[in-house]
Amino acid sequence: MNRLANSTSPYLLQHANNPVDWYPWGPEALQRAKDEDKLILVSIGYSACHWCHVMEHESFEDEKVAAVMNEYFVCIKVDREERPDVDQVYMSAVQLMTGRGGWPLNCICLPDQRPIYGGTYFKKNDWVALLFNLNDFFKNKPDEAKEYANRLTDGIKNYETVDFVAVQPEYSPDDLSPVIENWRKYFDKTGGGLGYAPKFPMANNWQCLMRYAHLFRDESIAAQVKVTLQKMAYGGIYDHIGGGFARYSVDERWHVPHFEKMLYDNAQLLTLYAEAYTWQEDPLYEKTTAEIVSFVQRELTSPGFGFYSALDADSEGKEGKFYIFTKSEVEQVLGDDAEVFCIYYNITDDGNWEEESSNVLFRKLNDAELAAKLGLPVDELLAKIEVCRDKVFQYRSQRVRPGLDNKMLASWNGLMLKGLCDAYRAFHNAALLDMALKNAGFTWDNFVTANGRITRTPATEKGEPAPAFLDDYANIADAFIALYEVTFNETWLLRAKQLTDIAISHYHDDENGIFYFAASDDAHLIARKSEVMDGVIPSSNSVMARNLKKLGLLFDEEPYLAISAQLLRNIMPHIARYPSSYSNWIMLLLEEVAGTYEVAITGPHFEERRREMEKNYIPNKIMLGGTAGILPLLQQKFGIETQIFVCRNKTCGLPVSTVNDALKQITA
Repeated sequence: MNRLANSTSPYLLQHANNPVDWYPWGPEALQRAKDEDKLILVSIGYSACHWCHVMEHESFEDEKVAAVMNEYFVCIKVDREERPDVDQVYMSAVQLMTGRGGWPLNCICLPDQRPIYGGTYFKKNDWVALLFNLNDFFKNKPDEAKEYANRLTDGIKNYETVDFVAVQPEYSPDDLSPVIENWRKYFDKTGGGLGYAPKFPMANNWQCLMRYAHLFRDESIAAQVKVTLQKMAYGGIYDHIGGGFARYSVDERWHVPHFEKMLYDNAQLLTLYAEAYTWQEDPLYEKTTAEIVSFVQRELTSPGFGFYSALDADSEGKEGKFYIFTKSEVEQVLGDDAEVFCIYYNITDDGNWEEESSNVLFRKLNDAELAAKLGLPVDELLAKIEVCRDKVFQYRSQRVRPGLDNKMLASWNGLMLKGLCDAYRAFHNAALLDMALKNAGFTWDNFVTANGRITRTPATEKGEPAPAFLDDYANIADAFIALYEVTFNETWLLRAKQLTDIAISHYHDDENGIFYFAASDDAHLIARKSEVMDGVIPSSNSVMARNLKKLGLLFDEEPYLAISAQLLRNIMPHIARYPSSYSNWIMLLLEEVAGTYEVAITGPHFEERRREMEKNYIPNKIMLGGTAGILPLLQQKFGIETQIFVCRNKTCGLPVSTVNDALKQITA
């Protein structure tokens, strides 16, 4: 066992038996590199990463390869999910050097942590040759190595930075036109999503475009959102037997997934499909949300109602083995019903997956089309399919399961809590709210310390929890705001405000009008970076900007609004060029252009009116109310009768008693 044996990260523990003398990231390893004047080898990945497993098996488990690594390098293993700050720095380095990135991420650094070379997956022979060459370079040409490290480190510090913009513009629909027109160029109008492989769900992209389509009545954008939501839910990227989405599809048709299932994807897709149901009441959206929740509850929920991080792509050493089926297997399980089931999910004798005769389940036709083709009533077809799915699920449950990454992260728990709140908004299912409240209690008790600071992971008997980053504060605060909006319990809103104030104190750069990713009192790396571009998860700065806008309106706090406005000003020059990388910022811009409604519902029947109001798709609104409260907008609005107040730009309309009358004020 190497030094990773005492780690809490499942990814690090996977490498605890390697012959490589791995260290976790920390002072011990970094000091040894300085003391012995050795290069640092930083290897970064995550537990559900297929190619991380491949490189481990080929290289890190090999005694001869490990001997080279141990002789010439101080070797550090990093879980990118626990230490995204380390990953951010060295991912920037590799992208600058090679033009691309990914995991496993391997970076060779000088003893002072500055990188001189990096890449992703390396075959064993290439890896060993590279290690010898880099050690020779460092020993024989130290001045060249230091000069290159200087230039590269300067590049890392300037990579993805934004300038301070002093003048506040007047936003208008004209600001959105070039953004949307550039985005359209990349749409796959037939297959949904963006027109290239691999295809990632990018839930925030489609939430943004759905809101734009609704607010600006753009039918072509609406059609693109609908085809994307349908194709993703029909594709092999979706687990048709157990629910939940895989991380991405390797092809353009959403057919063959990279099978790992991540909490953060399913949390955001829960939000997307739930909101889509309020927008367009498609039964597919309702079914998909219910099955995502069922998957997360069954596979990724701890006994204390915290959420685990991921399921591995592999089982029994093979990618996707848990999820694929031969036709003969299905026939054995289902008997006479196998024929309809195989037609429904496109299961064939030849198979559609790289392993001979094996199938990834996917759909082509909607239920009405397929029922007509088979000469069956739709209800009869669906009933038959549900019975078959349950039998196949029970059969699959006997297989060796993919590995579970039982690490719990504050940020990702926030995303899932937000997803549950959004699902409750759409469906008013009490079980969803109960699950949300239990997780909110777990989050507060396990991620928030006595001094109000967040830790990224809960404390355990093994050691100190990982430090929190801006995304932890941003996503938990966002979730607590959402929980307030579906309960009107101000405890959650006050907690969101408390966390936001701490984030401003420890992460905000007043001079440049941006938030850093790491706290001011954390041990700094070679560069203190900011996260501004939205990826598979919205950037922490964009989430903070939207949180501050909501909190500024709810608490009538001008400083919050000023920070939010400055953040958007700084980002505006970049949005039109790469819209898909700024979708969460664009949602904030949408609210600036279309305006934000504050809908206050007070009085004894507030919950009934709140539910009725939520049946209407108004994406640019904030909900508040109850029978008592401290929020400025609610003062003098509590009475014995239930009333609805619609406010905008610090002006409220006359109170009304029905949702229909309130909607007239919004649509006027």
